[in-house]
Amino acid sequence: MSGVFGVVSKNDSGQDLFYGTDYHSHLGTQFAGLAVWTAQGLMRKIHDIRGSQFKAKFHEDYKNMVGNKGIGVISARDEQPICINSKFGPFAIVTNGFIDNADELAKQLYKKGQSFSEVIDSQVNLTELVAKLIIQGKDIIDGIENMFSKIEGSCSLLLLNKEGIYAARDRYGYTPLVAGQRDRDFAVTTETTAFNNLGFKIIKYLEPGEIVLINEKGMKHKRRGSDTNQICAFLWIYSGFPASSYE
Repeated sequence: MSGVFGVVSKNDSGQDLFYGTDYHSHLGTQFAGLAVWTAQGLMRKIHDIRGSQFKAKFHEDYKNMVGNKGIGVISARDEQPICINSKFGPFAIVTNGFIDNADELAKQLYKKGQSFSEVIDSQVNLTELVAKLIIQGKDIIDGIENMFSKIEGSCSLLLLNKEGIYAARDRYGYTPLVAGQRDRDFAVTTETTAFNNLGFKIIKYLEPGEIVLINEKGMKHKRRGSDTNQICAFLWIYSGFPASSYE
């Protein structure tokens, strides 16, 4: 399991993004990354955190990533965020989940002429695979739903572009996403303990399959969720932080 955090602030989001992502360090031990929408467009930093701390790796990086909206991830497997230039414009994406039929989906995309840049030991990066599935849709929302319908497994995600941050919880509700607010700032997180420490108040637990967009104007619902809920019970007894709330 990985942990994700996204924030849209009225001012610079860097400090909130740095600490909000760090509060997920117990969920991943492989890679960590931040992406911020700056005045010049997307800026991304990724570090290998095996044998080191998130704070030590990113303490100087985040200070140079100046923008009012960003996403971060502590990853248990793949290098993230992935940045894509697409027909929807540039975007960055982070994911939390697993895809059992990843090899099959990758082969289907290869046949359509798609390519993958993040490949290790012949295995595609699952976050890049999710991004490539999303851009098959008519728009971002249709693309996310297209991805949901094709994968076997689960995938919650945050997608950052010039509009704001799209947050989508996996259709089975296996991995949580929770939205919060602090004055005119908005955030979305896996672990709500990040909210407690940054002064955000919970305003919504996303439902399975639900998609929202958060930006400077607030939170806008894009797709309703469902009643299906197979949330991972291990969040309460093993992987999750004790002070967090998931639903």
